[in-house]
Amino acid sequence: MPKVYGTGPYDFRRHRVAEYHIDNPPAAPAAAAPQGASLSGSITLLEIQRDRLTKIAASNWSRAAGAEPPARPFDPSLVKEIYDTELLVSGARKTVPLHRVMILEVSQYLENYLWPNFNPETATLEHVMSMILMVNEKFRENVAAWICFHDRKDAFRGFLGSVLRLKEEGRDLSIAEKTNYLLFMIHAFQSLEDEIVSGTVLKLVSLQLWHCLSPGRLQMEFCLNPHLILKWKKMIKKENKYAKKGGHTFEPSSMLEVTFLRNLIEEFLKILDSEIIQPRPDDSPGAASIGEQMDDACVLYCERFTEFLIDLLSQLPTRRFLKPLVADVAVVSKCHLSALYTHEKGRLFAQLVDLLQFYEGFEIDDHDGTQLSDHDVLLAHYSRLQAFQLLAFKKIPKLMDLALCNIGAIHNRADLSKKLSILSAEELKDLVCDKLKLVSGGDPCADRVDFLIEILVYFFEKRQSQKEAINALPLYPNEQIMWDESVVPSINYSGEGCLALPKLNLQFLTLHDYLLRNFNLFRLESTYEIREDIQEAVPHLLSYINSEGETAFRGWSRMAVPIKDFKITQVKQPNVGEVKPSSATAEVTFSIASYKAHIRSEWNALKEHDVLFLLSIRPSFEPLSAEEAARSTVPERLGLQFVRGCEVIEIHDEEGVLMNDFTGRIKRDEWKPPKGELRTVTVALDTAQYYMDTTNRAERGAEDVYGTFNILMRRKPKENNFKAILESIRDLMNEAFTVPEWLHNILLGYGNPSAAQWTNMPDLLEVVDFKDTFLDAAHLRESFPDFQVCFLNPEGKEEPSPNPPFRIRLPKTLKGSVHALPGNKKSSNSATLGGDDMATQGAEKEKLIVEPYIPADPGPYPQDQPKQNSVRFTPTQIEAIISGIQPGLTMVVGPPGTGKTDTAVQILNVLYHNCPSQRTLIITHSNQALNDLFEKIMQRDVPARYLLRLGQGEQELATDLDFSRQGRVNAMLVRRLELLSEVERLARSLNLPEDVGYTCETASYFWLLHVYSRWEQFLAACEENQDRPTFIKDRFPFKEFFSNTPQPVFTGQSFEKDMRAAKGCFCHLSTVFQELEECRAFELLKSTADRANYLMTKQAKIVAMTCTHAALKRKDFLQLGFKYDNLLMEESAQILEIETFIPMLLQRQEDGHARLKRCILIGDHHQLPPVVKNMAFQKYSHMDQSLFTRFVRLGIPYIELNAQGRARPDIAKLYNWRYRDLGDLPYVREQDVFHKANSGFSYEYQLIDIPDYHGKGETAPSPWFYQNEGEAEYIVSVYIYMQLLGYPASKISILTTYNGQKLLIRDVVNRRCTSCGISPPSKITTVDKFQGQQNDFILLSLVRTRFVGHLRDVRRLVVAMSRARLGLYIFCHRSLFEQCYELQPTFQLLLQRPDRLGLNLDETTPFTDRPVGETGRVHFVEGIQDMENLVVFKMHQLYRAQAISHYYAEFSEQDPQTENPKMSPSQRHHTEEDADMPFANGENTTSENGDTGNALAENNDSGNAITEDGDTGNTPAKNIDSDENKMEE
Repeated sequence: MPKVYGTGPYDFRRHRVAEYHIDNPPAAPAAAAPQGASLSGSITLLEIQRDRLTKIAASNWSRAAGAEPPARPFDPSLVKEIYDTELLVSGARKTVPLHRVMILEVSQYLENYLWPNFNPETATLEHVMSMILMVNEKFRENVAAWICFHDRKDAFRGFLGSVLRLKEEGRDLSIAEKTNYLLFMIHAFQSLEDEIVSGTVLKLVSLQLWHCLSPGRLQMEFCLNPHLILKWKKMIKKENKYAKKGGHTFEPSSMLEVTFLRNLIEEFLKILDSEIIQPRPDDSPGAASIGEQMDDACVLYCERFTEFLIDLLSQLPTRRFLKPLVADVAVVSKCHLSALYTHEKGRLFAQLVDLLQFYEGFEIDDHDGTQLSDHDVLLAHYSRLQAFQLLAFKKIPKLMDLALCNIGAIHNRADLSKKLSILSAEELKDLVCDKLKLVSGGDPCADRVDFLIEILVYFFEKRQSQKEAINALPLYPNEQIMWDESVVPSINYSGEGCLALPKLNLQFLTLHDYLLRNFNLFRLESTYEIREDIQEAVPHLLSYINSEGETAFRGWSRMAVPIKDFKITQVKQPNVGEVKPSSATAEVTFSIASYKAHIRSEWNALKEHDVLFLLSIRPSFEPLSAEEAARSTVPERLGLQFVRGCEVIEIHDEEGVLMNDFTGRIKRDEWKPPKGELRTVTVALDTAQYYMDTTNRAERGAEDVYGTFNILMRRKPKENNFKAILESIRDLMNEAFTVPEWLHNILLGYGNPSAAQWTNMPDLLEVVDFKDTFLDAAHLRESFPDFQVCFLNPEGKEEPSPNPPFRIRLPKTLKGSVHALPGNKKSSNSATLGGDDMATQGAEKEKLIVEPYIPADPGPYPQDQPKQNSVRFTPTQIEAIISGIQPGLTMVVGPPGTGKTDTAVQILNVLYHNCPSQRTLIITHSNQALNDLFEKIMQRDVPARYLLRLGQGEQELATDLDFSRQGRVNAMLVRRLELLSEVERLARSLNLPEDVGYTCETASYFWLLHVYSRWEQFLAACEENQDRPTFIKDRFPFKEFFSNTPQPVFTGQSFEKDMRAAKGCFCHLSTVFQELEECRAFELLKSTADRANYLMTKQAKIVAMTCTHAALKRKDFLQLGFKYDNLLMEESAQILEIETFIPMLLQRQEDGHARLKRCILIGDHHQLPPVVKNMAFQKYSHMDQSLFTRFVRLGIPYIELNAQGRARPDIAKLYNWRYRDLGDLPYVREQDVFHKANSGFSYEYQLIDIPDYHGKGETAPSPWFYQNEGEAEYIVSVYIYMQLLGYPASKISILTTYNGQKLLIRDVVNRRCTSCGISPPSKITTVDKFQGQQNDFILLSLVRTRFVGHLRDVRRLVVAMSRARLGLYIFCHRSLFEQCYELQPTFQLLLQRPDRLGLNLDETTPFTDRPVGETGRVHFVEGIQDMENLVVFKMHQLYRAQAISHYYAEFSEQDPQTENPKMSPSQRHHTEEDADMPFANGENTTSENGDTGNALAENNDSGNAITEDGDTGNTPAKNIDSDENKMEE
């Protein structure tokens, strides 16, 4: 098996694999098609196998799983021949032919041929460029690109050196080769977490870069940063010394680190200035460039280079010394003046230049990373302008007018340009190059007047602040941004071009930069989703122009309705300091008459804060021809003119009655169903957009947008929360929020990765009460193997027979050396809690002081006894619990089945008991995970009154208690009445009036005057009568109250035992009155809202919600004063970065400091990431990178749970190679169920090779809608076979990697199963949807036969392999998957077994005593038809057995004393055996755990479709939502 780097940070980068549709190129004449020409989008597996590249690979480097490569020697001429014929760009193409690169990369050209034979001394240009192309392709496919290089690190440094020297050696590269070279450098600078990459490339942006600055710029930088002068001198001295030792003089221009970037920039400017314009054939040399044509390849190069500079300037380590060089060469100004910037083909380039300008002028101190406030930036701007005015006043008489102007008159671009235009070219050059020294006098553009003025304006103009820009931006997208492909690309983004988008990589400049990038990406992702919804809804309306020339609609849409009337009702004056209105409201009237009842109810369910969209549709008079439709844009085809968003304020029915009121204006008993068919919605318009529209109309005579709306569109509520989240991010940018100091630098990606680990934090808990964490003393010893555990009682003496609970004093060695390792370290099996065994070998183990104690008696009633933990935590889980209860950042990686949730719950439990005054916030990605966590918390010793569940999923909790806000309020009020009745009973037992239990207040007085005073008197009397065993039994003041206990409280035989029982009784009373005190607020507060808010902000100790709910309600939490001390986040590797960050800031700072003390992130970055629907935002912007994954890439220490309890050990081996040291829990090794084979199957897991079915492999009826009929038929046959054996349907799930295959399998199940009375499986769904779930038996279809597709994402493979507990059967095309490099560790194991399904036909029931290692008599299934025939035979056998059994039963009823004389003993035995099998008419069978389940269900209507949850419904499988047709995200 190849060495697998599963723990280095280089392996945690963007794994999401490219999955895109390739349009078929125009067919070329057959004769003209050269060998190896680009393959079409409909390439088949047979064509790939016949392709010349595949044949070359097979004979030179390709190998099947586990096989050795061909023995041919390395041939450099072959590399050159492949490069020249396949990878060299020719003709009008901008990039390398994609299919040719894909075939080479999939054949492991890099891993098996180029890299093993790479020698830095002898490598040719073609060899280096081929490796560059292969690395670029891996990044485009989003698979780990650097893995194969880690076995020869020195050679890799030589490779990077060869790459850098390509430029220095003066090699003449084509423009496409330069673009590929540049793309490789972009990828290298995005991989700074990888030491072998960063060690080389960071030298290119070090202080040495300043050797190539102009003298004036260098002097300016030293004036601004005097602390660098000493560092510069030391560097010069060191370089001179090194040069002298080598026997030559120091020459900076000969150093690669000095010249590399400068030369790259100058090459870019040369191409931008002279090579990008192609002269037309008919243009004379002196002709004007009116019809100038742009070279597409040069345009792409310029776009890529701008992206390269943006990447470098947006990370502090690469920005610090590069920014002066970019300013010295005046890159941005030259781009502004270039022909491409204003050309129609340069729109993307212009957007990228604007982004580059933004990052060049970003508000940050480049050398210490301090964020500059708006005030600091303004002061710097004023001081620059003031100094310039002073210079003009003294030295330039012509600029006297400028010198005497107020700053407000000259700080914008137009005014400044006008003032400077009076200077001549010589005066401008003298001012810019000699006096201000902004550029060098030797610059090629230094004699151009427009360039010199641009430099001055660019340097002195006032720039809009981030806050101003964000606040002026509409939160709703409009039609202009929606269909701008450079900003919101369509789904078929292949990764070949760049985009004007920010990237989420490792580091951010400041928190504002962090929020800004996330804001823009989240806004654009929601824009993409809205655009898809519009394109889905509008065509169904069938718009046309009627005889009156107005737009009308023939059709109808579920999500869009024609508007009857629209009017703006109110526009309020702007707030002070703003220009946009403070609010703008409108009324929209529409009819729901044409809808059926269930759709009407959806429209009637509109409520406050729902987001709607106003559309203006104006179709063309004549339908577009096919040619016109192909040329037109989507809005033109839809007739879409304008799109504006709005938010619902209220909705009224036809009689004007308010609907869906949640403000309390309409009482519940006054609510009436809505009347009529007309609905009027009052909406709030986006004021920023409204201001822009009205300004356009006033200044430019644009059309009145708000007079044209004729469609109102809604969206699914779960997908329509983007506005609230964007508002939360914008509010954060406008606030002076404070992130905890210990978390600040780590969030930005700087500083010591271990700084926030608990071992480096102050205010640690020295002694921790672990409560029920340890089951016994042996469990505690197991958990601390490197310590000598000493059990001492409170007197300091050794305890001979210790029992839990335990208090532990954490030793200093535990604090200094913990099990958590940074992401770039590989743990060994010896790495344990105590640290390095090698260092302590032979030394005496340090003592761990443990104090066992007897907890106070909680009370005499059963409900008083605390709930106990029953999980035997592993040492690693104990380390996670210790880290979680201490201050700081705790990261826990939980592989599948390792008990992440149990660990999280125990952290909460121990934290609650050790820090009872602190409040904890729980965040998860899904409602299901939150409910699982909550249900387990309720099984611990945390009172239910301290638990609160917010959001929409609390109704799914599997509990009788209601943990929503309203449910908790009601529970507190009910509990108050129960407690007051107990107080009355207590008063009666003391012969006191019962009115003391009237209110919580009277009860508190009763406690002080009568209860507590009696207890004190009793204690005083006990002090004097300790020698009387019966004293407590006789004199206990509350004996009558506790007379109803299940067991007698006092024995009268031991004073000590009775005293403990008396204290337990008093503890029960104390709890009653403490709860009453907590109920008092609910007695005083009268409104439900006030009570609910009090519960959330004061009462609840543990508050749980989803990340989406946290982002939606942040403003409400701040207004209510919500506070919490600890944050625990489950599924954090599945949560978007910004949705992880917002929950950290749901409270206001206290005295300038953040209150948050602990942040516990639990997740698994080796499983699937957050869902991002747009491929470009995944691949280009890395938006699907979670904060958890970024922290792992940064090397922040994490604890990885290392024992799984889900799957058989053999099945776990298919994915445990991906983790550090993942083993098995004793439960898995000991339980009988894991040692028994799967009845009817020879193997517990197997890969089954599926040949083409009817000559077809994979098909794609529409893009990304992949199906494989052969796999679907085979998998359903196996499912039927399992059902016939008696396997319960609930224990079987069918998974696949594509939505298309999921729907095909459902169709096959409908056709073959329901008609035969066979119940559908538990789930038929995709691997992505099944993440976080499990089942006993998994049937997995991998679908693809041409390219591996998105299963190359190893995270998807881990999820797919880890869903099964007892049996996993994988159906795929073997020859395709066995060659995939990323999947080798798993497929090598799979292919050690036969690739034909092995069945054991001797077993006819779901139970067997055969051990899991024995195959029995194996029957190999030869193919799809063979399996189908076998199933038919089995079914026939089953029906025959049922008939015989039925006949035998009737005969026995007639004469129960007589056996059938006609049956031989062997026949009778056979019948009895068959009678144990399931019946086709739905008779129950007994499952393995003794429950009864339907193996075969009653006959269902064969027309019913099977839903994703395995239910049957009446919706045909083809009538699905359009999003099912998209690729599984």
